[in-house]
Amino acid sequence: APPPLAPLERRLRTQLRRGQQGVEAAIDLHGMRQDEAHAALRGFLRSQQMRGAKLVLVVTGKGGAGDFGFGSERGVLRRNVPHWLSLADLRPLVLGFDEAEQRHGGSGALYIRLRRLRGPQS
Repeated sequence: APPPLAPLERRLRTQLRRGQQGVEAAIDLHGMRQDEAHAALRGFLRSQQMRGAKLVLVVTGKGGAGDFGFGSERGVLRRNVPHWLSLADLRPLVLGFDEAEQRHGGSGALYIRLRRLRGPQS
């Protein structure tokens, strides 16, 4: 089993905040249905891992306040993406994640550190 997910190291957070480190790729999930977003996230993380990316940005959106009908929720992706990252299909891809800096979307986005590929993949 992979080790537990970890937040980003303080040094990396500082580099991101100062603009000394950037993200290698980004995907914007907001506006997608949950099933579409989960599939898009899985495909994005796999493709970025295959190309050797170490740090990516996932924009979930913050959800919004407003008068929505019964049964409609806001911020569903913002709540669900961290859960999805710990599930069996994504867990082997992810080292850890943390909320993005304000300039990258703040609470409506996540930095995700990807695991390196080891050996040939089937």
